[in-house]
Amino acid sequence: MNPPQWSPSLYPDVPLHHEFEADDALWMQRALELAHAAAAGDEVPVGCVIVHAGVLVSEGYNLTRTLDDPTAHAEMVALRRAARKLGTARLLDTTMYVTLEPCAMCAGAIVLAKVNRLVFGASDPKTGMAGSLACVVQDSRLNHHVELTSGVLEEASADLLRGFFRARRRRAEVEGGIPLNGPGRKSGGTQST
Repeated sequence: MNPPQWSPSLYPDVPLHHEFEADDALWMQRALELAHAAAAGDEVPVGCVIVHAGVLVSEGYNLTRTLDDPTAHAEMVALRRAARKLGTARLLDTTMYVTLEPCAMCAGAIVLAKVNRLVFGASDPKTGMAGSLACVVQDSRLNHHVELTSGVLEEASADLLRGFFRARRRRAEVEGGIPLNGPGRKSGGTQST
């Protein structure tokens, strides 16, 4: 028997999407700048910032290849930095801005950190767990639920990702079919936040 597919009707008490707020585009623009920095380092271009009361607490971008660490997604880097800076793992009353919908690992970490609000740019239909495949951040079975806003600077975020993978495929073709994820690594997928 297959588990039920995610559906808004499974979580009737949780508001699915909140309206954009005044500073959303500003903070998402900073996350996009960080995503460009990731791309410059040949990392999947995802950037993230965490804000508290209108003040930047931490920021990060993908470092999975740089650090050879599969958990070094932009969200995880920013969460670790925020926890260190604030001196607590409970990031209450913070907002996270990330250019791509979080994966299962990152969505779980967002809930565990008790981030108040998540704002993301592009949806991820293959691995997104904040509305695309499921909605971990608003699962009524968990003890914390995150306010969610999606689609902020969505096109710019999606264009950056598409362009990055297009260039990577072209480079692999020119270099004689070297796997996209490096020697000996399985290639495939379009996202590794």
